[in-house]
Amino acid sequence: MPTTTNAYKQRLKSVLNQLHIDSMRKKRKLKIPGVESRQDLLTAKRNAKMARSTHAYVRGNTIQFYDWLEKAEIRSLPHGPATWICGDCHTGNLGPIADANGRIEIQIRDLDQTVIGNPAHDLIRLGLSLATAARGSALPGVKTINMIEALFAGYAEAFDDQSAQEADAAKRPEVARVVMREAVRRSWKHLARERLEDIQPTIPLGDRFWPISSDERAQIEALFEKDTIASLATSLRGRPNTGNVTVLDAAYWVKGCSSLGRLRYAVLLDVDGGVIDGDDLCLIDIKEGVKAAAPRYPDVVMPRDNAERVVEGARNLSPHLGERMRSATLQGRPVILRELLPQDLKLEIEQVGETEAMSVARYLALIVGRAHARQMDKETRRNWLSEMKRTRTKSMDAPMWLWSSILELVGSHEVGYLEHCRRYALAAAG
Repeated sequence: MPTTTNAYKQRLKSVLNQLHIDSMRKKRKLKIPGVESRQDLLTAKRNAKMARSTHAYVRGNTIQFYDWLEKAEIRSLPHGPATWICGDCHTGNLGPIADANGRIEIQIRDLDQTVIGNPAHDLIRLGLSLATAARGSALPGVKTINMIEALFAGYAEAFDDQSAQEADAAKRPEVARVVMREAVRRSWKHLARERLEDIQPTIPLGDRFWPISSDERAQIEALFEKDTIASLATSLRGRPNTGNVTVLDAAYWVKGCSSLGRLRYAVLLDVDGGVIDGDDLCLIDIKEGVKAAAPRYPDVVMPRDNAERVVEGARNLSPHLGERMRSATLQGRPVILRELLPQDLKLEIEQVGETEAMSVARYLALIVGRAHARQMDKETRRNWLSEMKRTRTKSMDAPMWLWSSILELVGSHEVGYLEHCRRYALAAAG
């Protein structure tokens, strides 16, 4: 690419970026925070999100789950094989994911807490998430019991019927069918309007995207000058590697709940220099990799770098996502990069209907079970299934260790949620 063209593109980017910031501030009169005031605002946003419902509190307060694991009678839990686990397996962390060739499956979509640990922890956390969704939906208590029974049945199916794992379309509940249909029909324009509000090559500043400093911008641009990182954008959807990947725009991304306060950036790239349509544009999510709070098994070998750990966990648990991720270093911290595809969606199950409650629980547990089972040989799967069923009783189909764990956790999180609301309300009033 000629030098004059590169110089023109750099000037054009600078002018577009400044005009965009000025217009957003003037027309929408947004109070956009600077770098120095981010943390306080992010903490307030996180507290507000967690105060919305018990289910939201469970999603944003992973630490309370791990605290319970440390204090619980661990001897009553089955000791599963050393397996990569999600570590934060709630309903919002599952959803449709596209691979590099556009094939779509529902898999685990957030691996910040992934470690090699006890797979029982994922099943318990998923059960807690579903139970709080049931309570938020005002379902009768017996329905919650039925959901936990269905949860265990779906998870066990992944180990008992390994040969039939891929034929799951008929097993999807309506909520999964709806989100899959949405994922299949989506294009770049859907992603752009949802994330960027338009299809122009800029990131709109506002509540979700905040401006970054010139130093942050320079470090992000330097990151994409590396071939190993630039290839993340050029390798997907058959894009030709015709030249350098160019950073068109970048912003701090106010996203998630438990991740608020970490490094998080949205980066808009031009892949082939044309900026003609969606195939030329690429939206990258950069997220800081932090030390996992999830308990890991002792003496297992995992990457010491937290970004590399997340990528390796994704490759084992969610192959569609793992092949689209890279680890790197930004501002001296480990970060994970992945391209956001239009087909990547989350299952929003804040509430669950009475008629679908059991099918939702069964199906989501099946997805998690498959992620675990694909890492085990036939004998290990058989032994793990036998170990899980060890404390089943005549009164219910789920083992007692699963039911009693979820019961304790629902109680402690209900208390924690109300206490959080009290503290948040007092802080907001002050």
